[in-house]
Amino acid sequence: MFRVTSALVTLAGIFAWSINVRAGVVIETVTVGNPGNPGDTRYPSGGVPSFGGVDYVYNIGKYEVTAGQYTEFLNAVAATDTYGLYNTIMWSSNWPSKIQRSGSSGSYTYSVAPDWADRPVNYVSWGDAARFCNWLHNGQPTGSQELSTTEDGSYFLDGATSNTDLLPITRDVDATWAIPTEDEWYKAAYHYNDGVTGNYYDYPTSSDGAPSNDLVEPTDPGNNATFYDNEYTIGSPYYRTEGGAHENSDSPYGTFDQGGNVSEWNEPILYGSDRGLRGGSFHYYDYPGSLHAHFRYGSYPSGEDARVGFRVAEVPEPATLSLLAVGAILLAKRRQPSTA
Repeated sequence: MFRVTSALVTLAGIFAWSINVRAGVVIETVTVGNPGNPGDTRYPSGGVPSFGGVDYVYNIGKYEVTAGQYTEFLNAVAATDTYGLYNTIMWSSNWPSKIQRSGSSGSYTYSVAPDWADRPVNYVSWGDAARFCNWLHNGQPTGSQELSTTEDGSYFLDGATSNTDLLPITRDVDATWAIPTEDEWYKAAYHYNDGVTGNYYDYPTSSDGAPSNDLVEPTDPGNNATFYDNEYTIGSPYYRTEGGAHENSDSPYGTFDQGGNVSEWNEPILYGSDRGLRGGSFHYYDYPGSLHAHFRYGSYPSGEDARVGFRVAEVPEPATLSLLAVGAILLAKRRQPSTA
């Protein structure tokens, strides 16, 4: 099994997902392997018996999408911001992304304060995140917000902005960049990365013990995250740390900040009205509970909040999955003893 799994990972690299090599915004990813792992059954919720079981290899953002990356997206597609990808409080709130818009509709430009560029973007809705994924899927084009840029690709949005219109949206079968499914997100955060097992940590810092909210320099001792626990990890004006600031507090797959900094959108519909969120944020009162694997919550998909951002997943297209399956079959046959 180890040889087959290793070969699958190798094949996944061969048929790779190379968009981020060619394009302006580079999404640094880590590979989440061990396909076919059982889900975590310790914390069933909302009729879902387990979380984290994924039967394919995929990549996921090593970091949350940053204010700098989102600014590049805005400059590419929001000269006329048809579907409200920018919120003015990204600049002016007490907990900003420090993204500023200049000019008038039709010629808007965007800039980000340098010391905010590597911190996670906030005030983004589920719909904003889906449009960012479409833009990545389409090769990061420049132009108005239409089917070839933000409105089709991994998700067929075609102008959907309301809660009613966003809730039925599903990932296209040919999607390449996407908002993580709950299982994709959960596995990257909590799975031990120890083969095709059902072993999971309680916290996305590779720990079963609650993390501290210390920002330790020059060397992070591990098991730290950015959250509020009687005091902020860092206070005004930033509140959110730069991606990977807790350099020894990553998940077993190598992701950072899946606990704290900003809560992250995922795909499922919760309570009939919300899209899923996981991971807690820099400002949430149930700490460290909201970083724990059991903590599952949601919000309206059109909502934009200071505590909410996202990371992206890079998923294999069906043709790639077919090639991986063929590779696994061929490898399995090669290992069978000869009957001659």
